[in-house]
Amino acid sequence: MVENAPVLSHHHDGLTIEGYSRAAVQTCWRVNELKVLFDCGIQPWDFMGTSTLFISHTHLDHIAALPAYVSRRRMMKMDPPVIYLPDSAVDTAWDMLQMFRRLDRGAMPCELIGLLPGDETSISREYVVTALPTRHTIESLGFVVHQRRHKLKPEFVGLDGDKLRDLKLSGTEITQETRVPVFAYTGDTSPPGLDENPVFYEANVLVTEMTFVAPEHRKDKIHKHGHMHVDDYRKRADRFKNELIIAAHLSTRYNTNQVKRMVSKVLPDLMQGRMRLWL
Repeated sequence: MVENAPVLSHHHDGLTIEGYSRAAVQTCWRVNELKVLFDCGIQPWDFMGTSTLFISHTHLDHIAALPAYVSRRRMMKMDPPVIYLPDSAVDTAWDMLQMFRRLDRGAMPCELIGLLPGDETSISREYVVTALPTRHTIESLGFVVHQRRHKLKPEFVGLDGDKLRDLKLSGTEITQETRVPVFAYTGDTSPPGLDENPVFYEANVLVTEMTFVAPEHRKDKIHKHGHMHVDDYRKRADRFKNELIIAAHLSTRYNTNQVKRMVSKVLPDLMQGRMRLWL
Protein backbone atom coordinates (compact mmCIF):
# COMPACT_ATOMS: atom_id res chain seq x y z
CA MET A 1 0.00 0.00 0.00
CA VAL A 2 1.41 3.38 -1.01
CA GLU A 3 1.33 5.90 1.82
CA ASN A 4 -0.38 9.14 0.92
CA ALA A 5 1.33 12.51 1.25
CA PRO A 6 0.27 14.00 4.61
CA VAL A 7 -2.98 15.94 4.37
CA LEU A 8 -5.56 17.23 6.81
CA SER A 9 -9.24 16.46 6.49
CA HIS A 10 -12.48 18.03 7.73
CA HIS A 11 -16.08 17.02 7.07
CA HIS A 12 -18.89 19.56 6.98
CA ASP A 13 -22.47 19.22 5.77
CA GLY A 14 -21.79 16.42 3.35
CA LEU A 15 -18.49 17.73 2.02
CA THR A 16 -15.04 16.39 2.89
CA ILE A 17 -12.32 19.03 2.52
CA GLU A 18 -8.84 17.52 2.33
CA GLY A 19 -5.43 18.95 1.63
CA TYR A 20 -2.51 20.89 2.92
CA SER A 21 -1.53 24.51 2.43
CA ARG A 22 1.52 26.37 3.71
CA ALA A 23 2.89 29.53 2.10
CA ALA A 24 5.89 28.92 -0.16
CA VAL A 25 5.69 25.17 0.55
CA GLN A 26 2.67 23.55 -1.07
CA THR A 27 -1.06 23.94 -1.57
CA CYS A 28 -3.48 21.29 -2.77
CA TRP A 29 -7.15 20.75 -1.95
CA ARG A 30 -9.72 18.10 -2.76
CA VAL A 31 -13.47 18.05 -2.21
CA ASN A 32 -14.13 14.40 -2.82
CA GLU A 33 -17.92 14.56 -3.03
CA LEU A 34 -17.66 17.22 -5.77
CA LYS A 35 -14.95 15.21 -7.59
CA VAL A 36 -12.73 18.27 -7.91
CA LEU A 37 -9.23 19.42 -6.97
CA PHE A 38 -7.97 22.95 -6.37
CA ASP A 39 -4.29 23.74 -6.94
CA CYS A 40 -1.44 21.29 -7.30
CA GLY A 41 1.58 22.33 -5.26
CA ILE A 42 1.74 18.73 -4.08
CA GLN A 43 0.12 15.64 -5.54
CA PRO A 44 -1.05 13.20 -2.87
CA TRP A 45 -1.16 9.71 -4.32
CA ASP A 46 -4.87 9.13 -3.79
CA PHE A 47 -5.77 12.56 -5.18
CA MET A 48 -4.63 11.24 -8.55
CA GLY A 49 -8.02 9.58 -9.09
CA THR A 50 -9.79 12.96 -9.29
CA SER A 51 -9.75 14.07 -12.90
CA THR A 52 -10.85 17.73 -12.67
CA LEU A 53 -8.40 20.34 -11.38
CA PHE A 54 -8.77 24.11 -10.97
CA ILE A 55 -5.56 26.10 -10.55
CA SER A 56 -5.82 29.54 -8.92
CA HIS A 57 -2.44 30.86 -10.08
CA THR A 58 0.95 29.62 -11.18
CA HIS A 59 3.27 30.26 -8.24
CA LEU A 60 5.25 27.08 -7.63
CA ASP A 61 3.66 26.22 -4.30
CA HIS A 62 0.36 25.97 -6.19
CA ILE A 63 1.44 24.28 -9.43
CA ALA A 64 4.77 22.49 -8.91
CA ALA A 65 3.27 18.98 -8.86
CA LEU A 66 1.26 19.39 -12.06
CA PRO A 67 3.62 17.21 -14.15
CA ALA A 68 3.47 14.44 -11.54
CA TYR A 69 -0.33 14.55 -11.50
CA VAL A 70 -0.60 14.28 -15.29
CA SER A 71 2.10 11.64 -15.58
CA ARG A 72 0.76 9.44 -12.78
CA ARG A 73 -2.69 9.32 -14.34
CA ARG A 74 -1.13 8.21 -17.64
CA MET A 75 1.01 5.63 -15.86
CA MET A 76 -2.07 4.21 -14.11
CA LYS A 77 -3.98 4.14 -17.43
CA MET A 78 -6.53 6.74 -16.32
CA ASP A 79 -8.22 9.18 -18.66
CA PRO A 80 -6.33 12.45 -19.23
CA PRO A 81 -7.31 15.05 -16.63
CA VAL A 82 -9.05 18.32 -17.42
CA ILE A 83 -7.17 21.26 -15.92
CA TYR A 84 -8.60 24.77 -15.65
CA LEU A 85 -6.27 27.70 -15.00
CA PRO A 86 -5.97 31.43 -15.71
CA ASP A 87 -6.12 31.93 -19.46
CA SER A 88 -2.83 33.82 -19.60
CA ALA A 89 -0.99 30.80 -18.13
CA VAL A 90 -2.20 28.10 -20.53
CA ASP A 91 0.55 28.31 -23.17
CA THR A 92 3.38 28.45 -20.64
CA ALA A 93 1.93 25.59 -18.60
CA TRP A 94 1.66 23.52 -21.78
CA ASP A 95 5.30 24.30 -22.62
CA MET A 96 6.32 23.20 -19.13
CA LEU A 97 4.52 19.87 -19.51
CA GLN A 98 6.18 19.27 -22.87
CA MET A 99 9.57 19.96 -21.34
CA PHE A 100 8.85 17.31 -18.72
CA ARG A 101 7.72 14.99 -21.50
CA ARG A 102 11.19 15.30 -23.01
CA LEU A 103 12.89 14.77 -19.64
CA ASP A 104 10.66 11.87 -18.59
CA ARG A 105 10.38 10.26 -22.04
CA GLY A 106 6.67 9.81 -21.33
CA ALA A 107 3.55 11.49 -22.69
CA MET A 108 1.78 14.21 -20.73
CA PRO A 109 -1.84 13.75 -21.86
CA CYS A 110 -4.23 16.33 -20.47
CA GLU A 111 -6.58 19.11 -21.50
CA LEU A 112 -5.68 22.64 -20.41
CA ILE A 113 -8.56 25.10 -20.46
CA GLY A 114 -8.03 28.81 -19.87
CA LEU A 115 -10.46 30.72 -17.70
CA LEU A 116 -11.30 34.39 -17.53
CA PRO A 117 -13.10 36.03 -14.61
CA GLY A 118 -16.79 35.25 -14.82
CA ASP A 119 -16.40 32.02 -16.78
CA GLU A 120 -18.63 29.17 -15.66
CA THR A 121 -17.78 25.47 -15.85
CA SER A 122 -20.29 22.68 -15.29
CA ILE A 123 -18.64 19.82 -13.41
CA SER A 124 -21.84 17.77 -13.20
CA ARG A 125 -25.56 18.18 -13.78
CA GLU A 126 -25.86 19.49 -10.25
CA TYR A 127 -22.78 21.70 -9.80
CA VAL A 128 -21.22 24.62 -11.67
CA VAL A 129 -17.93 26.40 -10.89
CA THR A 130 -17.55 30.15 -11.42
CA ALA A 131 -14.11 31.77 -11.75
CA LEU A 132 -13.71 35.08 -9.93
CA PRO A 133 -10.89 37.66 -10.08
CA THR A 134 -8.73 37.83 -6.96
CA ARG A 135 -5.80 40.10 -6.03
CA HIS A 136 -2.32 38.62 -6.04
CA THR A 137 1.08 39.51 -7.51
CA ILE A 138 0.29 37.59 -10.72
CA GLU A 139 -2.99 36.87 -12.46
CA SER A 140 -5.10 34.81 -10.09
CA LEU A 141 -8.59 33.38 -9.80
CA GLY A 142 -10.80 32.17 -7.01
CA PHE A 143 -13.59 29.67 -7.50
CA VAL A 144 -17.13 29.23 -6.23
CA VAL A 145 -19.03 25.96 -6.61
CA HIS A 146 -22.77 26.50 -6.90
CA GLN A 147 -25.34 23.78 -6.52
CA ARG A 148 -28.16 24.06 -9.02
CA ARG A 149 -31.56 23.66 -7.47
CA HIS A 150 -34.95 23.82 -9.16
CA LYS A 151 -37.94 25.30 -7.40
CA LEU A 152 -41.53 25.48 -8.52
CA LYS A 153 -42.32 28.91 -9.94
CA PRO A 154 -44.48 30.98 -7.58
CA GLU A 155 -47.44 31.02 -9.98
CA PHE A 156 -47.69 27.24 -9.89
CA VAL A 157 -47.40 26.74 -6.13
CA GLY A 158 -50.50 25.01 -4.80
CA LEU A 159 -51.50 23.27 -8.03
CA ASP A 160 -52.13 19.54 -7.76
CA GLY A 161 -49.82 16.98 -9.30
CA ASP A 162 -52.00 16.21 -12.32
CA LYS A 163 -52.19 19.89 -13.31
CA LEU A 164 -48.43 20.31 -12.92
CA ARG A 165 -47.86 17.21 -15.05
CA ASP A 166 -50.13 18.53 -17.78
CA LEU A 167 -48.37 21.89 -17.80
CA LYS A 168 -45.01 20.18 -18.05
CA LEU A 169 -46.18 17.93 -20.90
CA SER A 170 -47.46 20.99 -22.75
CA GLY A 171 -43.98 22.47 -22.72
CA THR A 172 -44.51 24.98 -19.91
CA GLU A 173 -41.50 25.59 -17.70
CA ILE A 174 -42.89 25.09 -14.23
CA THR A 175 -39.61 25.40 -12.30
CA GLN A 176 -36.85 27.98 -12.09
CA GLU A 177 -33.19 27.41 -11.33
CA THR A 178 -31.67 28.79 -8.18
CA ARG A 179 -28.02 28.48 -7.22
CA VAL A 180 -26.60 27.92 -3.76
CA PRO A 181 -22.89 28.61 -3.17
CA VAL A 182 -21.83 25.47 -1.33
CA PHE A 183 -18.05 25.84 -1.53
CA ALA A 184 -15.61 28.67 -2.28
CA TYR A 185 -11.84 28.81 -2.63
CA THR A 186 -10.01 32.13 -2.89
CA GLY A 187 -6.45 30.93 -3.49
CA ASP A 188 -3.91 33.61 -2.56
CA THR A 189 -5.38 37.09 -2.37
CA SER A 190 -5.30 40.42 -0.59
CA PRO A 191 -8.56 41.66 1.00
CA PRO A 192 -10.07 43.20 -2.17
CA GLY A 193 -10.26 39.68 -3.61
CA LEU A 194 -12.96 38.96 -1.04
CA ASP A 195 -14.53 42.41 -0.86
CA GLU A 196 -15.07 42.63 -4.62
CA ASN A 197 -16.64 39.15 -4.75
CA PRO A 198 -19.31 39.10 -2.01
CA VAL A 199 -20.25 35.51 -2.82
CA PHE A 200 -17.08 34.45 -1.00
CA TYR A 201 -18.70 35.70 2.20
CA GLU A 202 -21.90 33.77 1.46
CA ALA A 203 -20.65 30.27 0.54
CA ASN A 204 -21.46 27.52 3.03
CA VAL A 205 -17.78 26.57 3.17
CA LEU A 206 -14.99 29.07 2.49
CA VAL A 207 -11.37 27.99 2.08
CA THR A 208 -9.15 31.03 2.09
CA GLU A 209 -5.75 32.32 3.14
CA MET A 210 -4.40 33.83 6.33
CA THR A 211 -0.71 34.04 5.54
CA PHE A 212 0.29 36.44 8.33
CA VAL A 213 -0.74 36.68 11.97
CA ALA A 214 2.01 38.55 13.85
CA PRO A 215 0.94 42.06 14.98
CA GLU A 216 4.27 43.61 13.97
CA HIS A 217 3.97 42.63 10.32
CA ARG A 218 3.01 45.62 8.18
CA LYS A 219 -0.44 45.29 6.62
CA ASP A 220 0.37 47.53 3.66
CA LYS A 221 3.31 45.33 2.68
CA ILE A 222 1.27 42.15 3.18
CA HIS A 223 -1.51 43.48 0.96
CA LYS A 224 0.94 44.69 -1.67
CA HIS A 225 2.22 41.14 -2.00
CA GLY A 226 -1.28 39.73 -2.39
CA HIS A 227 -1.89 38.22 1.03
CA MET A 228 -4.03 38.62 4.14
CA HIS A 229 -3.43 39.17 7.85
CA VAL A 230 -5.58 37.96 10.74
CA ASP A 231 -6.58 41.59 11.36
CA ASP A 232 -8.28 41.61 7.96
CA TYR A 233 -10.70 39.01 9.31
CA ARG A 234 -11.37 40.97 12.48
CA LYS A 235 -12.23 44.08 10.47
CA ARG A 236 -14.67 42.11 8.31
CA ALA A 237 -16.06 39.78 10.96
CA ASP A 238 -19.67 40.84 10.41
CA ARG A 239 -19.45 40.14 6.66
CA PHE A 240 -18.64 36.44 6.93
CA LYS A 241 -21.91 34.50 6.72
CA ASN A 242 -20.15 31.19 6.05
CA GLU A 243 -20.94 28.11 8.12
CA LEU A 244 -17.28 27.07 7.98
CA ILE A 245 -14.17 29.16 7.26
CA ILE A 246 -10.91 27.29 6.72
CA ALA A 247 -7.95 29.63 7.15
CA ALA A 248 -4.81 28.21 5.58
CA HIS A 249 -1.59 29.11 3.72
CA LEU A 250 0.09 30.30 6.92
CA SER A 251 3.63 31.61 6.70
CA THR A 252 6.47 29.27 7.65
CA ARG A 253 7.72 32.05 9.91
CA TYR A 254 5.31 30.76 12.56
CA ASN A 255 5.01 27.45 14.33
CA THR A 256 1.65 25.97 15.33
CA ASN A 257 1.65 27.32 18.87
CA GLN A 258 2.54 30.82 17.71
CA VAL A 259 -0.32 30.82 15.21
CA LYS A 260 -2.87 29.65 17.77
CA ARG A 261 -1.69 32.18 20.34
CA MET A 262 -1.64 35.20 18.01
CA VAL A 263 -4.93 34.36 16.29
CA SER A 264 -6.69 33.81 19.64
CA LYS A 265 -5.77 37.35 20.69
CA VAL A 266 -7.45 38.82 17.61
CA LEU A 267 -10.28 36.31 17.15
CA PRO A 268 -10.77 34.76 20.60
CA ASP A 269 -13.87 32.80 19.61
CA LEU A 270 -12.59 32.00 16.08
CA MET A 271 -15.53 33.74 14.40
CA GLN A 272 -18.16 32.23 16.72
CA GLY A 273 -16.51 28.84 16.32
CA ARG A 274 -16.89 28.83 12.54
CA MET A 275 -13.18 29.21 11.73
CA ARG A 276 -10.77 26.29 11.52
CA LEU A 277 -7.04 26.96 11.38
CA TRP A 278 -5.43 24.54 8.92
CA LEU A 279 -2.34 23.60 10.93
